[in-house]
Amino acid sequence: MNAERVDVSIIIVNWNTRDLLAQCLQSVYDTVNGLDFEVIVVDNASADGSVAMVQERFPRVQLIENQENIGFAAANNQAMQISRGNYVWLLNSDTIVLNDALEKMVAFMQAHPEIGAISSRLLNKDGSLQDFPKTYPTLINELSRALYIYNFVTWLKRRGMVSRGERTREVDRIKGASMLVRRQTINAVGGMSEDYFMYAEEDDWCFRIKRQGWKIYYYPKAEVIHYEGSSVKQISHSMFLRLHQSKLLFF
Repeated sequence: MNAERVDVSIIIVNWNTRDLLAQCLQSVYDTVNGLDFEVIVVDNASADGSVAMVQERFPRVQLIENQENIGFAAANNQAMQISRGNYVWLLNSDTIVLNDALEKMVAFMQAHPEIGAISSRLLNKDGSLQDFPKTYPTLINELSRALYIYNFVTWLKRRGMVSRGERTREVDRIKGASMLVRRQTINAVGGMSEDYFMYAEEDDWCFRIKRQGWKIYYYPKAEVIHYEGSSVKQISHSMFLRLHQSKLLFF
């Protein structure tokens, strides 16, 4: 890895979300100012022209082209291995970065050296708030969600396990859609576990980060729009099973 550091490495894993990826990348270059950053896109064998779009429209992006879909965790690890940032920002391809989001997150991390990772506030495309998890998932919660037994979000809110994102707070876990991690934390904890193909990898990572003594925070002063689940809508039956296997593996 090049020893020359930058402030932030922005890592985006893509699978067949060309148009959303283009919006995401454009928002990064339009809104990030005052920081020295690099962007690394890992394409998991997309068939929709994503690679050509990045090459043509965003030549500054470092592009990793995988010949097969190796999963979210492994793809992020690929990029982290070549990244040069003092911070690493994991950003979903179906996000739009709003003004000063990254600058606010970095400033908060710099002011709180005990924090290993933070998440921004995530908004739906209509501007409404997305729920965020506060505590670790339980087996019964995930089974209930998978089987659509009842309105699990409402039930979890009553239990205090998810929350509306109004205030800065310490949490057990955060979503990988917009997750800023300190380089020292990555060096101490390691990358994501590649036992997880899709989903639950950030839960496992957060668990290991906290076990090493780092704090994890939700920071709503930084905002990112998230078109939730864009890649998941395209998954095959076999990949759907792998998704839920990943969730069960956490337990």
